Amino acid sequence: MPKAKSNIEIKNKRAGFEYEFIESFTAGIVLSGSEIKSIRLGKASLVDAYCYFVGSELYVKHMHVADYWWASFNQHDPKRERKLLLNRKELRKLQRNVREKGLTIIATRLFIAQNGFAKLNISLARGKREYDKRHTIKEKDIRRDMERE
Repeated sequence: MPKAKSNIEIKNKRAGFEYEFIESFTAGIVLSGSEIKSIRLGKASLVDAYCYFVGSELYVKHMHVADYWWASFNQHDPKRERKLLLNRKELRKLQRNVREKGLTIIATRLFIAQNGFAKLNISLARGKREYDKRHTIKEKDIRRDMERE
């Protein structure tokens, strides 16, 4: 029997303003029991979340998952570093781009997949300069004005 579609979707809205996305990937996350229950309640934040490599493994840092109220003594640390699950080819590609081109990996969206597992969309990104941000705001204003007419 298929599981019910989840409407949990936590986005990092600030990332689109601060970074220019080059390529996106969907990764699984290694979570404990109280963390997944808290995410299913929508109690997570990706505001300052970014990814980094330890050896050949990818971790996400500063992803806040709030404490689960009903959990007993097995409570998790809200700001702990969580391992991301990608295949080896994707990991090598990300690691090469981060090392050679000076790009960064940003967490953009956290959601519950149809199979019930938590997934994290990550993007290979380049930081925007001040004039790039102004240009983005100008394009949004022009697009909004054209839609009104």
